[in-house]
Amino acid sequence: MKKKQPQISEDRILEVSWELLGEEDIEKFSMRRLADRLGIQAPSLYWYFKSKQNLYQRLANQVSKVILEEFQSEGDWKEQLTGLAVTVRNVLSRYPCSTQLMMMTLPHEPDIIRFTNRMLLCVESTPLDQAQKMQVVTTLVNYVFYFVLDNYQHERNVAAILKDQGAPPGEELIRLMDSMGEADAGLFRRMFTNGLFEIMGTDGAFEFGLKLILLGIEQVIKEQEK
Repeated sequence: MKKKQPQISEDRILEVSWELLGEEDIEKFSMRRLADRLGIQAPSLYWYFKSKQNLYQRLANQVSKVILEEFQSEGDWKEQLTGLAVTVRNVLSRYPCSTQLMMMTLPHEPDIIRFTNRMLLCVESTPLDQAQKMQVVTTLVNYVFYFVLDNYQHERNVAAILKDQGAPPGEELIRLMDSMGEADAGLFRRMFTNGLFEIMGTDGAFEFGLKLILLGIEQVIKEQEK
């Protein structure tokens, strides 16, 4: 009896790609691993995607589409940028390795272009010139990307240390700081032992960083309006 061939489609390839990215991270992702998971030969993938980069582009486009669907564009420019930043962070946190994908791809997909255009519309009403508007949205999205990526990498680092050493990384760090003098590590040691570093990656930390960016933009606008 002839073996039934697996049902393959572009949507199915994208779905399984997300599964693999959630299990193995982007460094281990390959078209061969993807084909094995789908139960097909690797060359068959190239009927749908001409390269791994092309697949990455499509995955990033999918993320951009979800951001556009969930973003509620109401209020003045500050409210819109705030809502946009929160939406981007929430969506990126749901899709494994999506931050890396967004940073690795070019705006050569329709929803990535729409996403970029929507960001620019948030500040279109401001007196900033075109170059400054682009810098605003670039700075904002880079902040969100880095915030999500930093938290993701921190979780991976902690998990790796627990696996290798069987103890939280904080214990080794405390021993290292205790071996250093006050001038070299005193302030850092007090902040760490007081638990201030535990706010890293939290909603409060995200909102404070976002506030700093918005205040900076507002100051530039005020200076131009004088």
